[in-house]
Amino acid sequence: MAEHTAGRPGYGAWLAHALLWLGIGITAFPLYIAFVASTLTPQDVAQAPMPVLPGGHAIETYRQVLIQGLSGTYLSPPVWQMMWNSLLMALIITGGKIVLSILSAYAIAFFAFPGRTLAFWLIFLTLMLPVEVRIVPTYEVISDLGLINSMTGLTLPLIASATGTLLFRQFFMTIPDELVEAARIDGAGPLRFFRDFVLPLSATNIAALSVILFIYGWNQYLWPLLITTDNRLDTIVVGITKMIGTGDATTDWPQVMGTTLLAVLPPAAVVVLMRRWFVKGLVDSDK
Repeated sequence: MAEHTAGRPGYGAWLAHALLWLGIGITAFPLYIAFVASTLTPQDVAQAPMPVLPGGHAIETYRQVLIQGLSGTYLSPPVWQMMWNSLLMALIITGGKIVLSILSAYAIAFFAFPGRTLAFWLIFLTLMLPVEVRIVPTYEVISDLGLINSMTGLTLPLIASATGTLLFRQFFMTIPDELVEAARIDGAGPLRFFRDFVLPLSATNIAALSVILFIYGWNQYLWPLLITTDNRLDTIVVGITKMIGTGDATTDWPQVMGTTLLAVLPPAAVVVLMRRWFVKGLVDSDK
């Protein structure tokens, strides 16, 4: 009897699964409501209570936001254009942060130079300053350089990453000194050691950090809102907020909800496609 029941999940396992499904339901229900709203007419959405079953206007709504955009108080570009801006911005920020972080961490971890510790702590101290504190001087610099309303202005101030430098530096500190000495005896210089040893060992960490940085770049709101006045450079997050009417202006809620769901798809796809590398990178970074 004991052997027969040994393989059955206990009450603790059932409770854990029940809480897991409860959390999934709480997270997914707003997305379901957004999908339902995107399939209804504005009059249906304005009803109290709003219908909880999908309507028959999904194709019309998604065709309008994807291809045509919105008109009225806010002349919205098509969603595909805003998603392209967000994708380009996220990829540039991710690539720039990875390159700068891994190179600066490599220098701090493996090179002995005067002021190395001071340089590390100066980088670390930037974590104490939120973006809002640096927003005015950063905007002044970008304005003086003539980078307003440009992709360079959108991405350049966000490329430096103290967090990435700290994470890579901590990982590099775990590389055995014997490996460094063996590479040195083999005649490997700093660049070859970085290319043939450090980069392959850092692959999972780069993948895990790339997922986090891509979502960070995709969800940027404050800086794109300040640095661009041309609607053609609007990112998807900024575009959604501009679609919501203020004062007496009306809001096309089906289009807003449809755009919101489309904005969720790229970061969700990145997490799904990179989940194994992401988990492996987080596990390996703890070793």
